[in-house]
Amino acid sequence: MNDFEKIPRIIHFCWFGKGEKPKLVAKCIKSWKDHLKNYKFIEWNESNFDINSNPFVREAYEAKKFAFVSDYVRLFALYRYGGIYMDTDVEVIKSLDRFLVHDAFLGFEDDMYLQSGTMGAVKGHSIIGSFLNYYSNKSFIKPDGAYDLTTNTYIMTKICGEFNLINNGKLQTLINEVVIYPRTFFSPYDYINGGNYITDESYTIHHFAQSWLPTSTRVKSNVKRMVSRFVGPFFISTIRKVIKNK
Repeated sequence: MNDFEKIPRIIHFCWFGKGEKPKLVAKCIKSWKDHLKNYKFIEWNESNFDINSNPFVREAYEAKKFAFVSDYVRLFALYRYGGIYMDTDVEVIKSLDRFLVHDAFLGFEDDMYLQSGTMGAVKGHSIIGSFLNYYSNKSFIKPDGAYDLTTNTYIMTKICGEFNLINNGKLQTLINEVVIYPRTFFSPYDYINGGNYITDESYTIHHFAQSWLPTSTRVKSNVKRMVSRFVGPFFISTIRKVIKNK
């Protein structure tokens, strides 16, 4: 660690449910170890996190919606220890050392919303605390028995709006010193329209396994990705808008 680094060299990731890690996850974790050799890796699971410590987490875990369990646990880990959190379907293609100089950093998923697959912060940062507070009195199960499937990307984007986030997909620094990077840095794959925006400034690729979504939705996403290779994401986006308007 050099004198300019603030964020500790710790990589946090979650694996709840005790299931076997698929090939994509194994591939991604290998990429972390290839490019982040001087980092400590902490896997958060049932053995080192108390599922009953938060009602939202307990209910999501009992419903086997493990992606929503990780929505909380990633924040818990960053707030308590600092470091960088990554989803297990995030592939690292370059060292993340350059981001350790920030107090906290996030990135866009598209022009409007933030992503949560790669994010970092110093221990106890206020933005992570603000995200955590959202879950302090929150239930995963609604009064009608349905699950609250509000994405953490929506929640984070809304909260960052209170710190002057401009929803334009561009590099910016919020009033609480959180640096927001364009989608090309951490999330260059457009899982909605199938576009690929990898550039020389890309550091991670979020493959969007979307394990929490129904199988039919994931199949549609894969089909769009393949079609996009031939016709382009703009064409797919235009068709989707036409269908929606009708």
